[in-house]
Amino acid sequence: MKRHLQLFYGVVGYLIGLGTLVYMVFWVYPWDWMPTTIDSGTADGFFPAILIDLGLILFFGLQHSLMVRPRFKAWFDRHVPYGAQRATYTLLSAFFLTLIMIFWQPLPGTVWSFREGSIGWWIATGLYFFGWSVAVIATFQIDHFGLLGLHQAWHAWWGVPEPEPSFQERGFYRWVRHPIQAGTMLGLWATPVMSMGHLLFALAFTVYILIGLHFEERDLLETLGREYVEYRKRVPMLFPFSPRRLFQTEP
Repeated sequence: MKRHLQLFYGVVGYLIGLGTLVYMVFWVYPWDWMPTTIDSGTADGFFPAILIDLGLILFFGLQHSLMVRPRFKAWFDRHVPYGAQRATYTLLSAFFLTLIMIFWQPLPGTVWSFREGSIGWWIATGLYFFGWSVAVIATFQIDHFGLLGLHQAWHAWWGVPEPEPSFQERGFYRWVRHPIQAGTMLGLWATPVMSMGHLLFALAFTVYILIGLHFEERDLLETLGREYVEYRKRVPMLFPFSPRRLFQTEP
């Protein structure tokens, strides 16, 4: 029964996590058919809105960061079965991301705005689709279902151990070391209408991504060793054809 519950929990976590991410992708673009977007609603005041928005992002970032710290992971290992751990992380991430989309406060002012159908509008929209497409495809070039907790639940259901982490250099990973984050950043910034609220969202998440990559690079070096050291020397971190040291993080 325990194995069946873990599998059910993993499937539910995967569907909710994936659905929340898909909604967020459309939420950051000014689609007319979306029930809400990042610029929907009204704010009570400029500074209260900024504090609320930053607080929402801070809660999201703390959840993401604290749950991958060694002390928390040690506690997590004692109290949560392995097959349900990643699904729990996915569900909590979806919860805090949903809070952002529900309670986000728009800010007055526009940084840029391209008329629909203009060259600028088509370029921004094309980059938006390109960025998110790269991020999604890149998840399948490593372990899409493992990232959202489904593989762990499936392995627990079958009673087979998790495979040892191994270095893989395929697809977009031949061009940049972190295509998921690179595509996400492009998708966040590529919009035909950059409001002040959208600018705050994009800036805050860009900073969070860069900070997170610093710790991820350190963990990858510890896990993969010399092989990843050589990979870092050959492949840029976020942008192809860029200087190797651009946004390079040291462990």
